[in-house]
Order: sequence, then C-alpha cells, then structure tokens
Amino acid sequence: MKKVEAVVRPAKLDEIKEALSLIGIRGMTVSQVVGCGTQKGHVSVYRGQEYTVNLLDKIKIEIVVEDKFVDQVINRICAVGKTGEAGDGKIFVYPVEKAIRIRTGESGEDAI
Repeated sequence: MKKVEAVVRPAKLDEIKEALSLIGIRGMTVSQVVGCGTQKGHVSVYRGQEYTVNLLDKIKIEIVVEDKFVDQVINRICAVGKTGEAGDGKIFVYPVEKAIRIRTGESGEDAI
C-alpha cells in the first residue's frame, strides 16, 4: 500500500475528486493548508500599508491506495491539476505499513 499526498490549488479540488472517482477511488482526506514555493506570493494593501503574502492557500489531498493504483492516481491528479503555471503543486508517495478500519477491524488492503 502507498499513501499519495498531493498539494494542489484550491480551485482544482472538485475536478480532482471527480477524476479520482472515475477510477474507483472512494476515500480521501482533504485539508486546507498554506505554503510557499516557486509561486512566490503577492503584495497586498491593507489600510494603506503594503504587505507581502508569501504563504498561499493550498489543498492537501491524502489517499491510501493499493500499489497497483499509484500511477493511475498520480496521472489523474497531474492531468487535472496542471495549469502550466508556478503553484500547481506537488505529489509525494510514501509506503504504508499497515491500515486498519476501526469499525470492522479489517486490516491491510481490505481496510482501504
């Protein structure tokens, strides 16, 4: 099993969820996060004072899948999340040693 973690633009969340549902991905965890990278941020004005916003709003999607689905998940997220501009995000893949469904006690791939 692998955990696929994607940090993407908030505007792309619904499209990514729909694209993943088409390949049978049912469960995911979504968090609102802030971060900085090559997108740099922007300058804003509040009450006449300029300030730099360099931590931008992003969405982090976490999905645990069987090994055989990892490439499909990555390809879907990349295809839908890409705008071609700085700030499209990143994807990280981690090994998962164990998964347990609390309600039923199922473990391993049965739990996901």
